[in-house]
Amino acid sequence: MQIYYNTDAPKKPVNLSLNADLLRVSKDLGLNLSSLAEEAIAKAVRTRLAADWLSENADAIQTYNKRVEAQGVFSDGLRNF
Repeated sequence: MQIYYNTDAPKKPVNLSLNADLLRVSKDLGLNLSSLAEEAIAKAVRTRLAADWLSENADAIQTYNKRVEAQGVFSDGLRNF
C-alpha cells in the first residue's frame, strides 16, 4: 500500500467536536481515539486521491479502453485463458 504522507512526522494536537455519547462509549471500550482518527483520515485521503486520479485520467482511460475493445491487447495470441 502506498503511503501519501510522512508517517514519521511529529504528532500535532487538534481540537475535535465529537458526539458526547460516542466519546463515552469509545472511552469505556478503551479505544485509542487518536489512532482511530488518524486511520480514518488516512483512509479518506487515499479515497479522495484515488477519486481525483481517476477523474484526472478519465479521458486517457476511456481512450485506452476503446483501443483495447477495437484492437485487443498485445497478448491476445499468447494467453491460454
